[in-house]
Amino acid sequence: MIEVRIHGRGGQGAVTSAELTAMAAIEEGKFAQAFPSFGPERRGAPVTAFLRVDDKQIRLREKVYQPDIVVVLDPTVMNITRVDEGLKEDGLLVINTSRPAADIRREYGFKQKLALVDASRIAMEVLGLPITNTVMLGALVKVSGLIEPKAIQGPLARRFGSIAARNQKAFDRAFDEVGLEG
Repeated sequence: MIEVRIHGRGGQGAVTSAELTAMAAIEEGKFAQAFPSFGPERRGAPVTAFLRVDDKQIRLREKVYQPDIVVVLDPTVMNITRVDEGLKEDGLLVINTSRPAADIRREYGFKQKLALVDASRIAMEVLGLPITNTVMLGALVKVSGLIEPKAIQGPLARRFGSIAARNQKAFDRAFDEVGLEG
């Protein structure tokens, strides 16, 4: 089983990211679950979403405490939350940032592999909005192999309708531009 924790802020699509990936995994014949963790927060408040994908039925029904992968939609969340808490030693952090890996490691002390992509820039260029969820999905899919890239097309079409093509383009850009270090 692969367990993923997604950190973002309300309104950025952390929950949607988890749900889209779960839907794509299920369409591939896998088992998946996605769910959020938040209280009465408002837009902009920190939000965490969880995702599990496996080839067999998932019976676990709790938060992800020891993720294999952590996805950070908004890098400012790293200043208020230990996003790497519980991350497995051989885990992976997928971070939205324009900064070099050495700077990120120095500031936050991350030891695990880093996958970095400037999702905010891509989102503004492709979507015209600073919503990074589908962008970060492209990065996640590329570095994790969690699902096949084409599997996201159906869930994107159902969720976003007439703007699905733009979200697919944002996904594809991140898939191509993400860099893996460590």
